[in-house]
Amino acid sequence: MYNIYSEHILNHGLNPRNQGVLNPADAEYEGDNPLCGDHLHLTLQFDENKRIAAVAWEGENCTISQASASMLGERIIGKTLEEVRQINTQDVFTMLDIPLSTNRATCALLSFKVLTVALFGPDEWRKHELEDEERS
Repeated sequence: MYNIYSEHILNHGLNPRNQGVLNPADAEYEGDNPLCGDHLHLTLQFDENKRIAAVAWEGENCTISQASASMLGERIIGKTLEEVRQINTQDVFTMLDIPLSTNRATCALLSFKVLTVALFGPDEWRKHELEDEERS
């Protein structure tokens, strides 16, 4: 039987990093995956240089969605907004490094969608969706 959960997915999915809520938060957003019911609430704090100093998330998510949020959170701490803006959906898929069906890709991208909307607004997320459609 093929197991889609690699060791690093299980590690982050079962032992997610940065869980919780930051209060006060400098940026936050909540989002859902209508295909499976995953829900994610993301909070962020910035340092005096506008770098991401802390990230926290909570929600009810499948293993892939949790692992993605955990890995993405680790990746963005210490980054500037411009550095975060350079991340794209393919970077998330590369980070996960597992084959994903269309439905599972939506799970994997929930944290990236919530992060993008929290920092840059829904129009920025739509750009990523359009880029994905063009790649397909």
